[in-house]
Amino acid sequence: MSVTGEAARRDVTGAFEALYGTAPQGVWAAPGRVNLIGEYTDFNDGFVMPLALPHTAVAAVSRRDDGLLRLHSADVEGGVVLDVAALAPLRGDLGWAAYPAGVVWALRAAGHPVTGADIHLASTVPTGAGLSSSAALEVVCALALNDLFGLGLSRPELAVLAQRAENAFVGVPCGVMDQMASACAIEGHALFLDTRDLSYRQVPFDLAAQGLRLLVVDTRVKHALGDGAYAERRAGCEAGARALGVRSLREVPYVQLPESLARLSEESVRRYVRHVVSDNHRVERTIALLDAVDAAAVGPVLTEGHASLRDDLRVSCAELDLVVEAANAAGALGARMTGGGFGGSAIVLVTEERAESVAAAVEKAFAGAGFAAPGIFPAVPSAGARRV
Repeated sequence: MSVTGEAARRDVTGAFEALYGTAPQGVWAAPGRVNLIGEYTDFNDGFVMPLALPHTAVAAVSRRDDGLLRLHSADVEGGVVLDVAALAPLRGDLGWAAYPAGVVWALRAAGHPVTGADIHLASTVPTGAGLSSSAALEVVCALALNDLFGLGLSRPELAVLAQRAENAFVGVPCGVMDQMASACAIEGHALFLDTRDLSYRQVPFDLAAQGLRLLVVDTRVKHALGDGAYAERRAGCEAGARALGVRSLREVPYVQLPESLARLSEESVRRYVRHVVSDNHRVERTIALLDAVDAAAVGPVLTEGHASLRDDLRVSCAELDLVVEAANAAGALGARMTGGGFGGSAIVLVTEERAESVAAAVEKAFAGAGFAAPGIFPAVPSAGARRV
């Protein structure tokens, strides 16, 4: 559900007043995202196509001028008080507070005069579900501070600073897709993003008009990108680019993929390169189909992408594979895992008339396998970060 309505604004405002003794100077919201196609391509200068979800992180914020950063979350007991001048990367004791603190650090490191803030956060973005709960926290704080301190930064600039917070301060080597989706998406559209230069196009994504629905299936298997597996794959992609003599795998043409793979001696690097180059091509195929108003034909591309993530990148898990298998067997047009993998969520493209039966088939398959019941909800293309 969305938490950006009037009731939610009142809730975070009331909590802020109770915590800090005064009303906030404003309330901002930033969404989580689901990625339609293009996985592990963003740190390879490639193409991605995410869309913002109605699930959001909301922040009530006031600026401070005394160098203190006071942080509180509706989901965690107690608060955190930090000295902005003493913020340093890779502090393992900050937990969730590392994300907003990292944004303040990144802004100050870039020369922006952020002198402190009081922040109260609430979020409905599921954590560990591959739906970018961390990016939502980063972007909502970045936008609020941008407004309160009059920094004049653009949405892409805020996204890059939020990514730097996650990379350098928190220590997760993510690409920029999540932050760009949260900062720049608009309602009713998918974001076709070129991560090499951050150029993007808003692509109309009205599935209902074509009698379709995109379901998100949260497997309830928590994933964590900081555990080394993500970093290992990123390092493997970078090794492949070096071996091929290119700056990034984006520069490897799809038509030259077989001969490029033949030049790579390490088996895992070959698999990673094959996935990234082919997934860039899948994004291009998807954008062509959406431009042709043929979203149903995207289904097989999704399933093909899942096979690549499962077999070449090897970032799937039994629950994600079961979503894809059960959904497709029940008549879905296509399905794939989305996000960093090792748990998290999958997406299922389905006709309106089969949406309920496909969802029921996935739930039945999970019960039969002894897995926890998944969470299933429609992906509604929603607005990006905004003041509410």
